[in-house]
Amino acid sequence: MQPEQFFASSRVVIVAGKGGVGKTVVAATMARAAAMSGLSALIVEVEGKSGLSAMFGQADLGYHESRLSAGGGVDGAADIWARTLTPDDALLEYLSDHGLNRVSKRLVGSGALDIVATAVPGIKDILILGKIKQLERDGVADLIVLDAPAAGHAITFLRAARSLLDTVRVGPIQTQARDVLDLLTDHARCQVMLVTLPEETPVNELVETAYSLEDEVGIGLAPVVVNGVYPDIAGLDVDPGSAATAVGAALRGGEGGELSAAATFRRERTALQREQIARLADELPLPQIKLPFLFDAEIGPDQVDALARALLGEVESIVPLPAAGSAVP
Repeated sequence: MQPEQFFASSRVVIVAGKGGVGKTVVAATMARAAAMSGLSALIVEVEGKSGLSAMFGQADLGYHESRLSAGGGVDGAADIWARTLTPDDALLEYLSDHGLNRVSKRLVGSGALDIVATAVPGIKDILILGKIKQLERDGVADLIVLDAPAAGHAITFLRAARSLLDTVRVGPIQTQARDVLDLLTDHARCQVMLVTLPEETPVNELVETAYSLEDEVGIGLAPVVVNGVYPDIAGLDVDPGSAATAVGAALRGGEGGELSAAATFRRERTALQREQIARLADELPLPQIKLPFLFDAEIGPDQVDALARALLGEVESIVPLPAAGSAVP
């Protein structure tokens, strides 16, 4: 699959996964890969303090858009923008756009939104998703990447529209919920990209989340991302002492044992990830994008670029499924 076809498959990509699997890194990587392909990207975070801006060497994000990476460089990359969305800010903007600016500030300042959220579960999620829907309709970027809450909350977050439609029959909330659900269930407009590590528990949770999202929301699924994959290394079965002798070198005391232990760990880790990747393919028949484990203390612009190039390479190896966006053949 060509990158242009991959990024054109959906205008909004919601990146979700179990906490700790690197979904924010994947969101940044998706945006950077799109920009490298000449498409402008907007990253939206909803939980704050994700470290997203630092990955591009920029200051913390606010409600209004900030440019994380300027396009027009020698590589022909496009702009990457980002912003944070909160329910309070989304409500303020919604009411202000409808001529209720003075009332909106008093409403949010009084904590009334929390009272409403208790009485109408899902209203905060609808405020966020409603803003995403508006951004998509306005065409603010070629690709909108939403860094969603962790997997457990992601299901309730994305299920909010359908839940509200079951409880609210008329009025602006019902209209907003309907519009949001139309976005989520239109696979050409919105898909979820689930992220996992090649480990048993994250894979289990990803598979469960995938089927829950399809059954309860009807949202389309993009290729899944297996993050933190160790590359294969040849020669791990060779005895370190024999290998050193073969090249005319000698090991100091204890080095042979340490090297053997490191080789054993790497062999076992590689076997584990190979098993889990195969199991994921069996239980969830979707294309996989494998991103390498980076041996870096922090993720910065160089690391995001490296991951974006790896993602683009993986995209080119994807064979589109006959029924795109569905986990069930």
